[in-house]
Amino acid sequence: MAAVLFIVFGITLVIGMPIALTLAAGSVAAFAYDGAIPLFVAGQKLFASIDSFTLMAIPFFMLAGALMSSGGISKRLVGFANACVGWMPGGLGVVTIFSCMLFGALSGSPTATAAAIGSVMLPSLKEAGYDIKFSLSTIGAAGILGCIIPPSTVMINYAAVTEASIGQMFAGGLLPGIFLGVGMMCIAIWYGIKNKIPKTKFSLRKLRTSFFNSIGALLMPVIILGGIYGGIFTPTESAAIACVYGFIVGIFIYKELPLKELRNVILSAATSSGMVMFIVATAGVFGYVMAREQIPTIAANFLINMSDNYIVFLLLVNVLLLIVGCFLETTAAILILAPILYPAIIAYGINPIHFGIVMCINLAIGMITPPLGVNLYVAAGLDNQPLETVINKHLFLYIGVMVAILLILTYVPEIILFLPNALQ
Repeated sequence: MAAVLFIVFGITLVIGMPIALTLAAGSVAAFAYDGAIPLFVAGQKLFASIDSFTLMAIPFFMLAGALMSSGGISKRLVGFANACVGWMPGGLGVVTIFSCMLFGALSGSPTATAAAIGSVMLPSLKEAGYDIKFSLSTIGAAGILGCIIPPSTVMINYAAVTEASIGQMFAGGLLPGIFLGVGMMCIAIWYGIKNKIPKTKFSLRKLRTSFFNSIGALLMPVIILGGIYGGIFTPTESAAIACVYGFIVGIFIYKELPLKELRNVILSAATSSGMVMFIVATAGVFGYVMAREQIPTIAANFLINMSDNYIVFLLLVNVLLLIVGCFLETTAAILILAPILYPAIIAYGINPIHFGIVMCINLAIGMITPPLGVNLYVAAGLDNQPLETVINKHLFLYIGVMVAILLILTYVPEIILFLPNALQ
């Protein structure tokens, strides 16, 4: 049954079927081959997989991100970021990365972050003489911060399958997100120095003005995360509050979200949410078959028998996840691999929050690595460029810095666990 599951899954994945359908095809084939389980059980598991209060946060955060993107938020965040860091060498590159960090704290989605900030920043980058290859690779790479800096839909998926605390996952992702952002900024600064990009002067007046213009956007993560850690509301409730806040800011404060556009914003968010939830549902059936065949236990024992050293284990897992991220969509990878690896990390005594953040970063890097690299396609589409334009030496520099930071975070768990422990 397990062999049929993975063979059908692999074949359908290779021929290019959508990931949700590959998960469903493998699961249904395994059910049919076994014959002992009625096929209607698959339908029951589809529903049970998404019948979760925790997972309700995903469509809410996606709607909040769509409201923020359409309501003038991204433009104001870019203005504030430009006033903060635009005076540095390679200023607009640094601004792009910093803007993605700020927008990531609103949207929870790496593709939405790359699209929203990229559409605002790319014309300015081109006008200022930045190489199109550098510009697009910077937008694509910085966009992944949207699933590292909280809130994050990827972290919500991890928490759902491992029963880890979403609040602690969000807290654990903040410092790594900042580390990754600063590491990428160093590359942008080096690019500015090497290519002698003209610098702008720092203006305190400009900073003050842009801060007050963007304060409506900047307050959102404060309200969301402050409410979660203050015990005022749950992460799922915070997502609903984010939607209400995004609606009020876009329509009544910034007045850049016409009511006639609200329908399109909701449809866009519903489409994205539907895709993610369909993957979650089919992954639930896939996971049921794996659990029935005891695949997580077998895999955990195999990994433990390879080495009793947790350092070697974490290195092997990092390599595995980086490879998987190149070929498998992030949500599906989390839903398939987290249940398999979870028994092993418990056996090694590794903190689930620490491992969850490391796993999310690994798979986020996969979003800018060929051939799947969703953010690469988003970045290329901003200027109707071929994918080869985004895949260049600048992109590999970003990936190299991310991998280096990932290894530090893997073996110095105190960085990830500092805030979760402090907020307990």
